[in-house]
Amino acid sequence: MEPLFFPDDPTFWYETLRMFGHIPYGGGDFAEVATTARRITAGDYDSWHDEWLATAERVAGEARTALAGGHRISARDAFLRASNYYRSAEFFLHGNPADPRANRAYDAQVACFRQAAALFTPAIEPVRIPYEDTTLPGYLYRADDSGIPRPTVVMFNGFDGSAEEMHFAGAAAAVERGYNVLSFDGPGQPGTRHHQGLVFRPDWENVVGPVLDHALTYPEVDPARIALLGNSMGGVLAPRAAAFDHRVAALIAVDGVYDLGTMVTSGIPGDRAEAERRLRAAHDPELDAALQAAMATNPVQRWAMENGMYVMGADTPRAFGAAFLDYNLRDGIAEKITCPTLVCAAADDGFFKGQPELLHEHLTCPKTLLEFTAADAADAHCHAGAQRLAYARIYDWLDDTMGRG
Repeated sequence: MEPLFFPDDPTFWYETLRMFGHIPYGGGDFAEVATTARRITAGDYDSWHDEWLATAERVAGEARTALAGGHRISARDAFLRASNYYRSAEFFLHGNPADPRANRAYDAQVACFRQAAALFTPAIEPVRIPYEDTTLPGYLYRADDSGIPRPTVVMFNGFDGSAEEMHFAGAAAAVERGYNVLSFDGPGQPGTRHHQGLVFRPDWENVVGPVLDHALTYPEVDPARIALLGNSMGGVLAPRAAAFDHRVAALIAVDGVYDLGTMVTSGIPGDRAEAERRLRAAHDPELDAALQAAMATNPVQRWAMENGMYVMGADTPRAFGAAFLDYNLRDGIAEKITCPTLVCAAADDGFFKGQPELLHEHLTCPKTLLEFTAADAADAHCHAGAQRLAYARIYDWLDDTMGRG
């Protein structure tokens, strides 16, 4: 859709659309989002942080007042909105990993979400999932308090989103349809990057495996009906995990990705092999300069490279690009997936255009390509702004594939 705000800054507009998209599941109020966006100076990361922080703190204050007065529903709703506004306040701060504002906003996001979580019925339970020599943070949503084993969706976010955000992007929609949900942050994602220093790893089966082990400790989880859902960059990570862990009964990629390396090699002169060689080279001053120039002139490139260095633990834009090469389903990995798979695709995806179709082409399991178009008003990356429509179609597929109740 055409931008309603920030017409000359696609990154700021997409993040605003993302906020609008979370409204249906309690992640914002239209006027709060719109008036905050109006106050922001386009392209100014400090302005973005300051205005979203101001809105978050005002709404969090409303939540605390409501809770003190015994108004649990009002408090829950305000804490949810404040959590998402704090998430947005932090979003563009990763160019300087030492910026104390990032941890403060992130911690406030989590605190507000957990206060909201305790006010649901059944309560959303914060969990710590054993992983190597540490733990991964997550949330267990029970469809009800009966203790009856039910189908469960294990889900996670992508390159720049948190487990808390997944409440608005899949979790709440699943619970209202009778599914349990276990959401989590893996290495490189906010819950592990901020305070544990963990960065992304391509062998995501070694992340999902311990999460599934943990899920199976809950009597409410039906071990024969576990779906795995990956959002955004999760659209390559979830298929990677499902290729090697066949406890996954159904797979959902929102949206599908076959090869992230395409994103970082397509703008480099020469063929793919030459681009990979240059990204991985010990020295390439010419390419380093070109990447720095791209960051200086292109707001999307600036944000992607700054955040990419942060979540990958890379020192330079080129090192980030080299790391991204390892995130793919090539060399027969996609073909190892055996469970029914839903690959979502957005017609105007600004990040992964063409990738869902490529993944779908390589799958040999039962598969469905679910396309969202401008006519659906759902053609943006991850169907931002159209969450009700998107998750109706996604979970209708899951109902038909895996069954509810």
